[in-house]
Amino acid sequence: MSDPAPTSNGAFHPVEHAPEALDDGIADYTSVEALLEDNLPQDKLEAVRRLLYGVNQGQLVAALALPPHLQEAVEYGGFDVQAYAFTARREQLREPRVVRLGLIQHGIQVSTSKPYAVQREAIFTRVEELVRMAGQAGVNVLCLQEAWPMPFAFCTREREWCEFAEDAVTGPSTALLSSLAVQYRMVIISPILERDSAHADVIWNTAVVIGHNGNVIGKHRKNHIPRIPPFDESHYYMEGDTGHPVFQTAYGRVAVNICYGRHHPLNWLAFGLNGAEVVFNPSATIGALSEPMWGVEARNAAIANSYFVAAINRVGTELYPHAFTTGVQGQGPRQDMGPFYGSSYVAAPDASRTPGLSRDREGLLVVDADLNLCQQVRDRWGFQMTARYPLYAQLLSDFIKPGYKPQVVVDPTLDSSASRKAADCKKGR
Repeated sequence: MSDPAPTSNGAFHPVEHAPEALDDGIADYTSVEALLEDNLPQDKLEAVRRLLYGVNQGQLVAALALPPHLQEAVEYGGFDVQAYAFTARREQLREPRVVRLGLIQHGIQVSTSKPYAVQREAIFTRVEELVRMAGQAGVNVLCLQEAWPMPFAFCTREREWCEFAEDAVTGPSTALLSSLAVQYRMVIISPILERDSAHADVIWNTAVVIGHNGNVIGKHRKNHIPRIPPFDESHYYMEGDTGHPVFQTAYGRVAVNICYGRHHPLNWLAFGLNGAEVVFNPSATIGALSEPMWGVEARNAAIANSYFVAAINRVGTELYPHAFTTGVQGQGPRQDMGPFYGSSYVAAPDASRTPGLSRDREGLLVVDADLNLCQQVRDRWGFQMTARYPLYAQLLSDFIKPGYKPQVVVDPTLDSSASRKAADCKKGR
């Protein structure tokens, strides 16, 4: 919108223009990074990157050379594969605690009109290829995107999609990934649609944490369920009941904040209070709805809570068999939600972050993270020491009571007739 224009009485009103359609793309570029690299000279590019992505130990987050098998995946497989490293100050009393993280983003592989078994098997085949790439790259902890074994069809409100739900321990996705976890000694976080057979087959949006021995360490159910068009997911599942678990793995303490939970600062806080060193945010979100927030929220959470955050999003436009209404004003029935924009990245507690993967290509992001950086940032900034938890605990305790009254201090002059007359004159009445 243009700058407001002054009126004769000094008030400002917006300059009206014909509405323009929002473009889901970035001027035909597959990422912000590609756009910047193509349009800025090297010296200016580095300065912009420092402002946009911060610095780690005084430098831009370092890129790692890809091993030959990943080079081939880029050249012949069409994947976007990137690798980076966050470092920490070398300490005198602790050795570095470097863990290699992996993030996978992908799309569906066949038409959503195909039989469900065909759809799932095609996704399994593709994801297994990407997981093996991660394992061969030495990834220690790998995370997949939200509801990875299926189309993200919850916008349709059609109950048939519940057929993709599976048991968190004995389901086919856990069986596939458990064998790969053992083979590569890798912890794998697998976000699925869970069917709780022990409790009347209730459906949950769940992340299963598979240990490096192939065992299921535990699971976390999505805490916050969106009720915003077109993501009204409460037609399928409700808010989770697992709290804010942190999983002690062979490679560090990890947690999972599923998708919409990233919009809730207290959700991030709770994982930090329970000791998380890396919080994964597996998501499924579209450009027109959330892309301006995407590069901000995970990074803010990493800063505020002194841990690493890994944000994962799927790619592609999913066309569903039947038209559905989205609930978005002015939008008629349609068969898709728009493109999922990928852009998976990792943010560090020192305010630095990696570039993101492509907006529209499947890929793998490999990131080395020295977990010692978490404590070093806490010691430097003291966010936890200065947090005033009792103050906010009291506020929240009062707020949830029926008789709560907001702490609002009113300007006493607002009650005088002279003040009302002056306010009326200023408004041109």
